[in-house]
Amino acid sequence: MSKNSELPISPLYFILSSFFVTSLLLSNIIAGKMATFFGLTLPAAVFLFPLTYIFGDILTEVYGFKKARFTIWIGLFANLFMALVFVLTLALPFPEFWGRQEAYQTVLGMTPRLVGASTIAYFAGEFLNSAVLSKLKLKTAGRMLWVRTIASTIVGEGIDTLLFITIAFLGTMPWGTLKNVMLAQYLWKVAYEIVVTPLTYLVVGWVKKKEGVDVYDHDVKYHPFSLDWRRDHE
Repeated sequence: MSKNSELPISPLYFILSSFFVTSLLLSNIIAGKMATFFGLTLPAAVFLFPLTYIFGDILTEVYGFKKARFTIWIGLFANLFMALVFVLTLALPFPEFWGRQEAYQTVLGMTPRLVGASTIAYFAGEFLNSAVLSKLKLKTAGRMLWVRTIASTIVGEGIDTLLFITIAFLGTMPWGTLKNVMLAQYLWKVAYEIVVTPLTYLVVGWVKKKEGVDVYDHDVKYHPFSLDWRRDHE
């Protein structure tokens, strides 16, 4: 099994990245819908958004930090492009007989504050998740994947939840309510990661075998501001 980080983009990497980006975009679209899960009232996206962290774990574990970073950047650009398209679509003039503008506005109307909150939270959380997993892989010599995926989620989802809830909703609800919402979402996301850990093991093992690679990020600088996945030294 190759441990070389200078690997071309494979069809399987492309498929996993596509699922990562799709989960991210769909999560942001359905985030405005509130739902009840086991007595907790949470945004509907909480059943889907954690998948971005799971796909991020798989990409980092198999292909290394640099390729995961490249996918994270693609997700960031795709999310911003989607928000721009929504803004332009809602701004288009419409005939008087068409009475669905308010419905579209309710579902697709992303305020600048929400776009900024989701972008900043996603950017920080996903990169921290990937970096922590990558560093722990070196520390554990590739053992105890479950420790690495859960630990990286605890860090990444923690920062993501803290930033998003604070930026998006601070001042719109009492601080006590804000903290409860934050804690509920965070615990849900971490529990989600723990529950699907066996599936993560299966997918990681299958992808490594299929690709014939298992990248260890030796001598990688963990800064997010690069789109290069080819060089070992930056």
